[in-house]
Amino acid sequence: EIKECDWSSDVCSSDLRLQQKHRTMDYPDGPAPVLPDRFLGRPTLVPDCCEGRCSRCVEVCPTGAVTKEAELRIDLGQCLFCGECAAACPNEAIRFTEDYSLSAAERADLTVGVAPPRPARVMHEMAQRLFGRSLKLRQVSAGGCNACEADTNVLGTVGWDLGRFGIQFVASPRHADGLLVTGPVPENMRVALLKTFEAVPAPKLVIAVGACAISGGPYRDHAEVHNGCGGLIPVDLHIPGCPPHPLTILDGLLRFIGRI
Repeated sequence: EIKECDWSSDVCSSDLRLQQKHRTMDYPDGPAPVLPDRFLGRPTLVPDCCEGRCSRCVEVCPTGAVTKEAELRIDLGQCLFCGECAAACPNEAIRFTEDYSLSAAERADLTVGVAPPRPARVMHEMAQRLFGRSLKLRQVSAGGCNACEADTNVLGTVGWDLGRFGIQFVASPRHADGLLVTGPVPENMRVALLKTFEAVPAPKLVIAVGACAISGGPYRDHAEVHNGCGGLIPVDLHIPGCPPHPLTILDGLLRFIGRI
C-alpha cells in the first residue's frame, strides 16, 4: 500500500518510487501479461461445424476478410477482429482464441484456413545479424486513426520497456534501420511515405502494423486510399489487428529479429 505524502517533498517522491518496485514485465523470459476478457486473438475454423449452405459470416464481415469458396478462410490482413463473423455463425464454426502471436513475414501467411499457422520468421540471416541486438525504427503514421500508433507507443512505457531489447524509435529516417508504418496510406501521404523510405539507408526493412497498413482496413478500395503500404514499398513483416494489442506487436518484432 502506497502511503499518502506531500508531493512537494523530493524524499517522499523517491520513497514512493521505491515502494512501486520493479514494474517491467518478464516477457518473453517469463509469462505474458494477462489479456483483457474482450481480447480476440487468432481465429480457429472448425469445418465440421460449418453446414456449407450458410454464408452469414461472409455477409456480416465489414472488410471482406471472410471468404467461402472451396473452404472457409479468414484473411487476418483484412480482419478487424470485431467478432461479427463468430457471432453470426449458428454452429460456432469460427472461434476466436487468445493467441496473440499473429504476425507473418509473408502476406500469404496471414490467411487462416484449416492448416495450422506458420509463425513469423527472421527475414534472412543478415537481418538477424544486423538487427538482432539493435533495431532503430522510424514510425510513419500514414492516415491512421491513432489506435495502432497508441498501442505502439505503449511499448515505450516502463511496463513494456521496448528499449531493453535494443528496439527504439528514432526521429529521423537517416538514423533508422527501417520503417514501422500504420494507416491505410491515403494519396496525400503517398509521396511522404516514399520519400521517408528512400531516406532510410540500406539495408532497410518495412513493418506494416494494423489492418489499415496491410490492406487498407475499413477504407479498403476507397478512391483516395492505396490499400496499405504493400503496393508502394516492400513489406518485410505484417502485424495484423485493429489495432494490434501491444503484446502482438512486441511478439511480432521479437520473432522477426530472432529473439523468440
